[in-house]
Amino acid sequence: MPADDAEAQAVPTGADDATEAQAVLLDERRSIDNIDAALVHLLAERFRHTQRVGVLKAEHGLPPADPAREERQVDRLRALAREAGLDPTFAEAFLRFIVTEVIRHHERIREDGSP
Repeated sequence: MPADDAEAQAVPTGADDATEAQAVLLDERRSIDNIDAALVHLLAERFRHTQRVGVLKAEHGLPPADPAREERQVDRLRALAREAGLDPTFAEAFLRFIVTEVIRHHERIREDGSP
């Protein structure tokens, strides 16, 4: 079966297929919800590790930010995004948002001694 025919069958478009379209929509939304939950759990795990890094940095007098590592991570993430078919600019913005929050946590740990 040609790819166009398979796509046409995968996503109904006619009024008679409205019920099937609703079922597909619900399935897609369930998948999105599951992925969102996984992302939250992955971010929580990431932040547990970065909190430990922040404590180590504070204990050893290291700066909260590591610009050279951050740039290597940006380059790495952009390459992964390209491989995965994700907009590298979006991936970079996402990483920079996370890193900014991590640095804020590291600064707080350095100042207060609490993660």
